[in-house]
This record gives sequence, C-alpha cells and structure tokens, in this order.
Amino acid sequence: MNAVDLIIKKRNGETLSTEEINAFVAGVTDGSWPDYQTAAMLMALFLRGLDDQEISDLTLAMARSGEQIDLTDIPGIKVDKHSTGGVADTTTLILVPLVASCGVPVIKLSGRGLGFTGGTIDKLSSIPGFQVELPAARALELAQSTQAVILAQSGNLTPADKKLYALRDVTGTVDSIPLIAASIMSKKIAAGTDAIVLDVKCGSGSFMPELQDARQLAEVMVRIGRLAGKRVAALITAMNQPLGRHVGNSLEVIEAIEVLKNRSAGDLVDVTLGLGAYMLLLAGRCSEPNEARALLKKQLSSGAGLKKLSQIIAGQGGNPAVIDDYGLFAQPACRLELRATRSGWLTQMDTAAIGYAFVTAGGGRLAKDDPIDSTAGFILPHRLGDPIEKGALIAEIQAADPAKAAKAKKMLQQAIQIGPQKPLPQPVILDAID
Repeated sequence: MNAVDLIIKKRNGETLSTEEINAFVAGVTDGSWPDYQTAAMLMALFLRGLDDQEISDLTLAMARSGEQIDLTDIPGIKVDKHSTGGVADTTTLILVPLVASCGVPVIKLSGRGLGFTGGTIDKLSSIPGFQVELPAARALELAQSTQAVILAQSGNLTPADKKLYALRDVTGTVDSIPLIAASIMSKKIAAGTDAIVLDVKCGSGSFMPELQDARQLAEVMVRIGRLAGKRVAALITAMNQPLGRHVGNSLEVIEAIEVLKNRSAGDLVDVTLGLGAYMLLLAGRCSEPNEARALLKKQLSSGAGLKKLSQIIAGQGGNPAVIDDYGLFAQPACRLELRATRSGWLTQMDTAAIGYAFVTAGGGRLAKDDPIDSTAGFILPHRLGDPIEKGALIAEIQAADPAKAAKAKKMLQQAIQIGPQKPLPQPVILDAID
C-alpha cells in the first residue's frame, strides 16, 4: 500500500482498515517506511485520534512485529501486572511472590528505570547474583517449578513499538492516549499471559497528573486487552507522594522484604493488596474481592509470600540470604540527613522532584545507557499529613558519591514542604476499571 495515500487518509480524519494499519506497522518494522513518513503518520494519528478498532489493530500489529512468548505449556491462567511508572513503586517485588504463593503462575516482564520513574529490573539487579536475563527454556522451567519469574524485556519483543516510541519522543507525539495504550498493551500481549492487571498512576509523580486522563487511559487499555482476548482490569492509584517509604534500588528490595515479613502497613501495602486481589480474581483463584484480599493477607502473615520470594531469588541465581541479612547488599559510602527547619504538618511531597533528586544521587538514569548506583536512595519516614516537629528527620540520603548526595539533599529541601495546616487525607486507590 502507498504510504503517502495512508498518511493523507488519516490526515483527513478517515478510519484506517486493519489491512492498512498492518501495512503501516510492517513498513515501520522492515524499514520500508522512512522516518519522515512514519513521523508524518504519527502526527496524523496524534491529531486525528484512533477509534477502538484502530487502537486494537495497531496494538496487535505491534505485538506481532517481533518475538511472541508461548506460555501454553504452563498450566493455569498466567497473570501479569503493569504499572505506568512512579516513585517508590515497589509493588511488583511484593506482588509476584505473594500471588504466586496462592498457586497462580506469574510471568513478569519488567523494564529498567528511565527519567524519574524507577525500574523493577534495576531493583532486582541490586541483589547479589540475580540474573534478570535467562534463556527461554530456563525461564519456562522456573515458571513451572516456582510459578514465578521476573525477567528483563527481550530485545526482540515488539520492535515496531521501539521504533515508533523513539520517533514519538522527538516529534511531539508522546502525549497521545491511544498511542500510549497501544505501546503498553502490545508488549503485554506479546508476553503471552492470559490476564493483565494495570496500575495507572495519577498525580504529580506520574505521566498522567489528571484523574480524567488517567481514567481514559485505563479504560482504553482495558478495552484493547479484551478485544485481544485477554482478561484485563485496571486500578487508578495516587502518585501525589512516593508510594513507599524507601526510594532506591536496593532500598526498595529491602522494603519489599519487610512487607513480605508482615512488618509494614500503609499505601504500599494497600495498593499491593488491591492489585493482587484483581490478579487472583482474573486468574479464577478467588470469586470476589474480599476473599482475594483475605487470602493475600493470610499468605503475608504465614510467611508463604516471603518463602516464594526466596525461591525466586535462588532460581534466578541470586543470594536468598539477603532476606535475613541486608548487609549483603552493596553499602553506600555516604549518608546525609535532612531535618525539619520548622514545626507543622507535612503538606507537600513533589513526587517527580523527589524522583529527579534520586536520579541526581546516582540511582536513576536520564539516558538509556547511564550507569546507576544501586546504593543511592532515600528513606522517607513521614507521609503527607503527618505532624512534624522542628529538627525531626525528614529524609535520610545515601549514595556512593558525597557530592551527588549533597545535591540530592538540596533538591529534597525544595520538594518536601511543611506548612501550618494539616492537609485533607486522600485515598491511594482512586478508581477501578473492571
């Protein structure tokens, strides 16, 4: 099909057929569509939008553009979870072992952090010996024996999406809900799981600051997944403060372990139980939410989830002794404290600014190949609405480089605000699309 004709058709607001979208994605994948024509089509899609069928066709075409993982040999309904990105979002490290301990196979493909959002693969890489890349046969073997595996996304997964995203980033077409939804769901469909639970973040530390936009994105992704024959549900969760109290790669692993030891409560646990309940419901393990949450709490209190985490770490070459000895993680060369200069209430935590402070400390990356410091991060003992006394510890900063730690401390001073009035409490789970 002629590329110019397809671009003009979409530019004029007409609907592209399945065959036309397949031709577009095939041209992007094999390089027969040059970047300037692909960029023109992206702008036409951005300005004119896509209907549900077009979004579904685009998603499936991108999913078929590269490797597709076959999980049919693993019995049961396989589940996955995806987050649109946040700060101190440690849910995957808790959810995978916890849900797997309930007898539901969880095959999780995760990414590395970029910008102010953290990445599960970076967190797991802080565990001594942990392998985030495994041969396919070994990964399937682990998925059958432990019912859980967490891997880095394959380089051959959805190559069309990789090319389109790179062009969207430099052509001003990133902020399109249909294109965002198709990008996310193409990878999840190619990963081969039967059911997907989506965690769509909303707030200052997310790509969707407004609830209306977050809800629209969630609804589109749920519809795409169902058109593709998947079981899909979504939670919209708040990211107006870091989800957990630890920000950092090894620090977030430690916090996940503390949750699985049943020593923690709060927003991180609430979101984990909410997402986990939907994973059990979609897998058919439980029939209603209260039953699912009760089972997850039982697995927490019994230590079954913690035992499963130990099996995952050992199976992927890591040292499970880190569960009982946090000293086995690499240790920071520098620790600094940020203390309150006034009394009052914790009124603001600019989550994106906290995320960028973490990058400044050395724990994140702004470019794909930036090295990271697994020891860098923050411990934030307080939550929004907490009373604060002058001199109280607001944040502990740690890093390998003292200069980077000092810069991060200055950024945190601006990001965390103490005011004279207690802010109104806000729920952490804002909506559900099921």
